[in-house]
Amino acid sequence: MSKLYPLKFSSIYKDKIWGGQKIKTELNKDFGTIPNCGESWEISGIPGNISVINNGFLKGNNLEEVVEIYMGDIVGDRIFKKFGQNFPLLIKFIDANDDLSVQVHPDDELAKKRNLPFGKTEMWYVLNASEGARLNCGFNQPMNKEKYLEKLNSGKLIDILNFAEVKAGDVFFVPAGRVHSIGKGILLAEIQQTSDATYRIYDFNRKDAQGKTRELHTQLALDAFDFTFHKDVRTNYNKELNKSSKLIKCPYFTTNLLEFDQTIEKDIFHLDSFVIYMCTEGEYKINYNKTSIHIKKGETVLIPASLYEYTLIPCTDKVKLLEIHA
Repeated sequence: MSKLYPLKFSSIYKDKIWGGQKIKTELNKDFGTIPNCGESWEISGIPGNISVINNGFLKGNNLEEVVEIYMGDIVGDRIFKKFGQNFPLLIKFIDANDDLSVQVHPDDELAKKRNLPFGKTEMWYVLNASEGARLNCGFNQPMNKEKYLEKLNSGKLIDILNFAEVKAGDVFFVPAGRVHSIGKGILLAEIQQTSDATYRIYDFNRKDAQGKTRELHTQLALDAFDFTFHKDVRTNYNKELNKSSKLIKCPYFTTNLLEFDQTIEKDIFHLDSFVIYMCTEGEYKINYNKTSIHIKKGETVLIPASLYEYTLIPCTDKVKLLEIHA
């Protein structure tokens, strides 16, 4: 069997009522004639949206097919044992040219009760934000179901949401059950469980091109909420040049920030997991098995679990990556 190598995938672009052009203008990705590109799915195992490899001898095969063939060599034995052919993470870029809806996601337990494969815990890393841009993560006061419904039904939901102004480099963890929304003027990377389970609870009375409002999921959302109050929802982290700096570690994924201006040697044997790199700044090469692959800003690459040793070499003054594993 041929040796595995760093895998690139064709992006899956999503036209959204709130989308814009930054995925093209800032991340150098060509989404064609899509009028409002809100999302670029970089690596996906979502049924109907499974990523297709676009480099090397596996070009044209989709992620599910290669996991079926290579199993733990792609994802790690530990992960294959737990998830089988189902890739456990969904990796995407989001361009909010307008406010996204206010929403909440179910956890694994509720998802199972509702015959959904997985719940949805996620995180955000802000790549760029207009001055004054803000997002919502959680409530701004102690909350319970009765108080929430009172505000929702009286049209005053916005009054109880915790909004934070954001800038590039900000990190937010959004566990299943936490109310949230991304505001206008924000470009970010999102790492999440493989799930499309979203309950929309408020959409700013927005109408589509046909004059219709989007469906709300008020009742479905009620059992999904975690009303626990968190005063500070921004994730604080320390970053160190030329080292992987931890941003988020949760049961579903670990995400590090890796900024480097010199060659980095990597050995991921101990992880028993694939590693994903999202390039948010600069360009670099991955050297492996006496060959190399070039990666630029806006590109995402998956390092198979069996490719234990490789080297990251900067091609620009500085490179910034999100480093993700399960």
